Amino acid sequence: MWTRLFVLIFAAVFSLQSAGAVENDNQLKGRISISGAWALYPMAIKWAEEFRKIHPDVNIDIAAGGAGKGMADALSKTVDLGMVSRSIYPIETEKGAWPVPVVKDAVAPVFNPSNPFFDQICKRGLSREKFIKCFLSGKELLWKDILGGNSDAEIHVYSRSDACGAAETWAAYLGGKQEDIEAVGIYGDPGLSEAVRKDSLGMGFNNINYLYDAKTLKPIAGVWPLPIDINNNGKIDPEENFYADRNSIITAIKDGRYPSPPARELYFVSGGKPTRPEVIEFLKWVMTEGQQFAPDAGYIPVSQEKLDESLKNLQGK
Repeated sequence: MWTRLFVLIFAAVFSLQSAGAVENDNQLKGRISISGAWALYPMAIKWAEEFRKIHPDVNIDIAAGGAGKGMADALSKTVDLGMVSRSIYPIETEKGAWPVPVVKDAVAPVFNPSNPFFDQICKRGLSREKFIKCFLSGKELLWKDILGGNSDAEIHVYSRSDACGAAETWAAYLGGKQEDIEAVGIYGDPGLSEAVRKDSLGMGFNNINYLYDAKTLKPIAGVWPLPIDINNNGKIDPEENFYADRNSIITAIKDGRYPSPPARELYFVSGGKPTRPEVIEFLKWVMTEGQQFAPDAGYIPVSQEKLDESLKNLQGK
């Protein structure tokens, strides 16, 4: 009897373990490597966390380093997905870049709230022409050169030293390329923000998720958005005044009041169409369930039309 009972128990346990093993074998497994744009980095981290709740056997490694690195890593197939925060160049698609737009955000000009002309700047903003003068002229400028008055305070202009989508996008708004910007080069979004924070006369630009605090949604301490005088009338009108918190500027980007560029789409890019199941499933999830996490993370979901097109391309032969 005991022998029979032991055999039955053993068979039952073996059956459960076998069933578990079969179920586990059917689960998605593997590793996904991602590198690139600082702009997309916070969103990618959030997506990885949520995706692994569903697929715990998929490990996702993410490293920031600029859009240039993301594109280079994708094309060389050093990583599965590169994060790119600018338009994809034709020469890159010719080399095999396979882009998927995943969210939208923007680059915003910034300055230090301790600037002696803070109130004047917030009321008047700077026009595109004045930003061109500051970032592309290569001349040493005083704040009075763009604001008027008699002060001899200098403008200290900062840009990015790494090949990045933020600088390329900001330069595109001004009619140039990243290499046309004449400024002190600083590595990374956090570094540029810190440089402006330490310089009361400093001016630069940041991806909006490095300008606003993720919890309070207000500008981070020591850095303030520099308003763009979009209609060039010498003042910030109510419809141009959307910088007080992250939700306000996101709404302005979404409804088109904030110019594009510097608003732009962000991409995952692979070196050729993905073939590994874990990468394909991750991209499909990002373009479907993953979009729900974009607003709370400070991003705008991609239009359904573009998502449908990307899904069709991903699933097609």
